Amino acid sequence: MSAPLGLLLAPGASADRSQPALVAIDEAAAAAGVVVVRMDFPYRKAGRRAPDRAPVLVQAVVDEAARLAPRVNALTLGGRSMGGRMCSVAVAEGTAAAGLVLISYPLHPPGRPDRLRTDHFPLLGVPCLFVSGTRDAFGSPEELEAATKAIPAPVTHHWIEGKSHGLRGADAEVVSVVVPWLQRLAAPSRRRRA
Repeated sequence: MSAPLGLLLAPGASADRSQPALVAIDEAAAAAGVVVVRMDFPYRKAGRRAPDRAPVLVQAVVDEAARLAPRVNALTLGGRSMGGRMCSVAVAEGTAAAGLVLISYPLHPPGRPDRLRTDHFPLLGVPCLFVSGTRDAFGSPEELEAATKAIPAPVTHHWIEGKSHGLRGADAEVVSVVVPWLQRLAAPSRRRRA
């Protein structure tokens, strides 16, 4: 029998699947009954530091999601920074998901608010959780809240006071937000089967 909920986690550009925040989410979500897979992108597997172009990254998410999906009743995707962004693009392009968990979403490059990474937001038809620091140079709370109004599905924001893009020292708070959100997301499917 498959598990009710799965979570695919992708790392940020400068990290791999052992990124501490992803490990913390993995451990807490798995303890709550979620099947979690932490992935690496092809460039990291090849030992390179520079990320591949977006189509390669998105395809890696699509492939990992396809491997996890048969093991669960519902699949959520997400991750930190670039990893979460690539997951959101994959969902906008048609990868089936029950929701998105986006930690430190990189709304724009630091100092370049004119280069928004939001073209795909109107195509996100699933609940989205955004967890970011209030001092994130990749997008302020005001900028991110304004941008996510384009998402036609429920959006939840959680702001971690005083934290920058790296959310250093905030893993416990991230977990305390992500796991209950996942549990609420899974609850309707459990009620339907009862």
